[in-house]
Amino acid sequence: MTKSWFAVAVAGTLAVGYLFPPVAWTEEAVVNAGELTVLSADVFTGVVDKLAVSFERTTGHKVTIVYGTAGAIRSRVQTGEAGDLTILPRPMMDELLRQGRIASGSIVDVARSAVGLAVRRGAPKPEISSVEAFARSLRAAESISYPDPKRGGATGVLFTRVLERLGMTDEMQPKTKFPPAGQFAVDVVARGEVQLAISQPMEILAQPGVELVGLLPPDLQDLPNFVFSAGVLASAKQPLAARALVDFLSGPTAASVLKAKGMEPASSR
Repeated sequence: MTKSWFAVAVAGTLAVGYLFPPVAWTEEAVVNAGELTVLSADVFTGVVDKLAVSFERTTGHKVTIVYGTAGAIRSRVQTGEAGDLTILPRPMMDELLRQGRIASGSIVDVARSAVGLAVRRGAPKPEISSVEAFARSLRAAESISYPDPKRGGATGVLFTRVLERLGMTDEMQPKTKFPPAGQFAVDVVARGEVQLAISQPMEILAQPGVELVGLLPPDLQDLPNFVFSAGVLASAKQPLAARALVDFLSGPTAASVLKAKGMEPASSR
């Protein structure tokens, strides 16, 4: 991944982060070790899990992670589900802050992403270098998969708008197979059930049965909605430890994991 991937374009669209003083988590957090619950958008599956192991080892805290689509996690926070911190697209996080669900001053941008196209490993890679080429490749495809927008996933919502913009909604409907609940579009492609997957790079890289063709053309991306932030819940039972974990997720150790998983650390902008 290079800086030209999409970091330059996103720089002008990011809102200023709500920052808080760093927490001395190597000292205070260990003394007050307890259990933390993280409510996270499922695009971070395999990312937060790995980082949580390091955090647990260093601080003594036990971290439990609850995953769901971004829309589902937002709804769970809005209805007061117990937890200590959440990870969501920045616009959703700002919405929760206005609703009093997120502690003021606790939001930090963690990572940026985009939407890409994947094929089954070894399959021909279609041309997607321009909007026109991408549209032609969709029309030529026998089948596609992307997250069901009704479940609230950011990728599914974005791609629904892409199809509407291209005037291809009705045309692609009979070719579309949404992944079952708890699975990704890349899993459907890896099993050979569908030809193309619309997915985020971290999901593609985590599935060995598929290959990343490339990112959708910049004109079809929605960069503000693919900035992911972490924030402490206003109702957190472990607010100090939660802030420590937010610090950890936006620090250098996390940055190397995020890059390896196909995300751009927000700190690199």
